[in-house]
Amino acid sequence: MQARFLAFAIATSIVCLPTSAYAETLDNAAVVRLVSVGLSDDVIISKIKASANTFDVSTDALIGLKSSGVSGAVIAAMIDASAGAAVTANAAASADSPDPKVPHPSGVYLLASWLAAPKMLPIDATTSNQTKTGNFLGYAFSGGIASISFKAVIPGENARITSDVSKPKFYFYFDQANRSLSSGGSSPFFGSGSVTSPAEFSLVRFSVKSGRREAKVGKFNIAGAKAGVMDKDRIPFSYEGVSTGVFEVTPDKELETGEYGFIYSASTGGGIGMAGMGAMSNRIFDFSIKAATKQNP
Repeated sequence: MQARFLAFAIATSIVCLPTSAYAETLDNAAVVRLVSVGLSDDVIISKIKASANTFDVSTDALIGLKSSGVSGAVIAAMIDASAGAAVTANAAASADSPDPKVPHPSGVYLLASWLAAPKMLPIDATTSNQTKTGNFLGYAFSGGIASISFKAVIPGENARITSDVSKPKFYFYFDQANRSLSSGGSSPFFGSGSVTSPAEFSLVRFSVKSGRREAKVGKFNIAGAKAGVMDKDRIPFSYEGVSTGVFEVTPDKELETGEYGFIYSASTGGGIGMAGMGAMSNRIFDFSIKAATKQNP
């Protein structure tokens, strides 16, 4: 009777513990202690699922657990929890691995090869729904012969990610674990369509204005509208497949100090013409180049 009361008291205390208590790290010895006071498998398994762990699930350790009276169900929960912790740790470690063949979360990465310990730097996407027009007066006075330019605008004068080399390497991860840059959960990552190749992006240099950066993404004149980055504004780059859904991307020339970005443009409605151009949505992976070595180690 006393043993049952003690077990009930311990179980109740575990349920009533504050959130910080659940953050404790369990090991094999802790599980054996929980078993020794008569807690049920369900309670112990719940505790295992709610806690971090450093379980030893080697063959000898599992034999020791069984000899200490730990049930098969609890041991199985320990193995599952240990495997989950290992997967989480590996995922965190692989996110900045400089090896492009190591799985990474979908996205665009800059290889920081200049660091003592090279690593991948993820470039967060910026969506520009703001479109600025230029040369409207020229268009009006020329009867539509001169072109109105459309510019994608993103806030800030500098990108978060900076390259110390003038010809950096980038890695695009499209198809990792049945995901791609074109999908983010249940909704399209780019707003429409499916993006599977770096060829669908344009590399451009931004003009830096007060508190913002701008890049031309289209024009309109009497001859019609042209959406996307113009050839003369596009910086050529080469790419090659590294593995399924993974591409290495390198500019064809050294980049001068300044602000740059890979742009993917998609229409958000509005049809063809000036209205349609104004409805363009641009997904931008921006970065800076600072004065540095002229070669990528």
